[in-house]
Amino acid sequence: MSAIGDLLIQTGSPLPVALEVLDRTGLGFLLVVDEGGRLCGTMTDGDIRRALMRGAWLGVAVDDVMQRGCVSLPVDADAQTINATLSETIEFIPLLDAVGRPVEYATLGRHRRVPVMEPLLTGNESAYVQECIDSGWISSRGPFVSQFERMIAAYHDVPYALAVSNGTVALHLALTSLGIGPGDEVIVPDLTFAATAGAVVHAGATPVFVDVEPDTWTLGARAVEQALTARTRAIIPVHLYGHPCDMPEIMDLARQRGLLVVEDAAEAWGARARGRLVGTFGDAACYSFFGNKTVTTGEGGAVLFQDAATFERAHMLRDHGMSRERKYWHLEVGFNYRLTNLQAAVGVAQLERVDAILAHKRSLAIRYAEGLAAVDGVELPPRAEWADPTYWLYTIRLADHAGLPRDSLAERLLLNGIETRPVFYPLHSMPAFERYCQTPEFPVADTISRSGLSLPSSVALKDEDVSLVIERITAILRVRRLALDASALG
Repeated sequence: MSAIGDLLIQTGSPLPVALEVLDRTGLGFLLVVDEGGRLCGTMTDGDIRRALMRGAWLGVAVDDVMQRGCVSLPVDADAQTINATLSETIEFIPLLDAVGRPVEYATLGRHRRVPVMEPLLTGNESAYVQECIDSGWISSRGPFVSQFERMIAAYHDVPYALAVSNGTVALHLALTSLGIGPGDEVIVPDLTFAATAGAVVHAGATPVFVDVEPDTWTLGARAVEQALTARTRAIIPVHLYGHPCDMPEIMDLARQRGLLVVEDAAEAWGARARGRLVGTFGDAACYSFFGNKTVTTGEGGAVLFQDAATFERAHMLRDHGMSRERKYWHLEVGFNYRLTNLQAAVGVAQLERVDAILAHKRSLAIRYAEGLAAVDGVELPPRAEWADPTYWLYTIRLADHAGLPRDSLAERLLLNGIETRPVFYPLHSMPAFERYCQTPEFPVADTISRSGLSLPSSVALKDEDVSLVIERITAILRVRRLALDASALG
């Protein structure tokens, strides 16, 4: 958070100095003070832009551009007074000492946070959880678990769904139930969350990393085919950030080569590839219901199966390898991967209104696309013509000519109360997986990881929150260009 001293500039300073301050802080305003440190006026990036459009030259002093009649408050003003003064037109307030010197400032960003993600729990979640407590069914036994599984299967029109404790174990259980183990290779996209590759390693198999496609950020059939060996047993397509892989192409390749397919759909509930829901293509498909996912149970996950025998084995392994017919008779060394009735109760409430949640996510994506499409240096997330993404996290990319590194934009946005999230690190770049890297070059994954930034994407976002994100990204990049131009002119 910027200290007040970072925002001060003296009267008589030329505009390039003001641009340097605006660029460095990213807050969009500065305070002009006299030699005694008393407030004389304020200035925003908009003030400078309008002055330049009127024909002002960069050598003029800030005195000719600043706003003299600014709103200020005493430094001991209470929070109620400050909040009542802040508005859409008054976005910052200098807080002055007894002689008129700025000693603090107030902004919407200091009083409000725009989170990257937060769950929306305004349906029957509370009532259903209370029902679990009242009935005493709070562990992995209880009616909400089976109801949740039926709703998941019905939504996807698949025969079998198994609720589990999280998305990572969903992947591990899917691989193990399908017989993937030591000696096997599994194709994994280089750009994904670490759990995708981690599950392969825990199953005893070897992950083989493949670069992603630039037009989808996901695994493509052509790159997969080039990575196949005699040991390849399975492919894990990851529907990254809610954009689907081209599953028909991947499935055609898998069937031709006799390979298993496990969809990692953790981030893509409701997305479609060529008109068909993700999660319905592979031999198995895995979801995460972590607190930041489109559908949440706090922690939780699910595996979808097409084959009855594989489902039965997974059901057995999920519960310590115990026979479903003979209590406490263990057929294999299994796992405790069960979901609790409490968590499933939240999931049932979420699925009751999942269509509305998805509609809101798509509407949010449209708002961002419309607001950022014309911002020079911002590249919108991919959308293939055959894809219907769900934009779990609306993730932009900063082009090289934006003039500002991704992390610097994130820092400036945070000063404005806007949380963002960097794109995943490529798997090949991390110590945990470097021994599985068979090629040093993953140019697409490296580029996206270095320049990608996920914006606030919660269904709980208000319209004014989205407008603030768009406005601040636009202003920060605009100031950076003005500052660079001023620097180039000397």
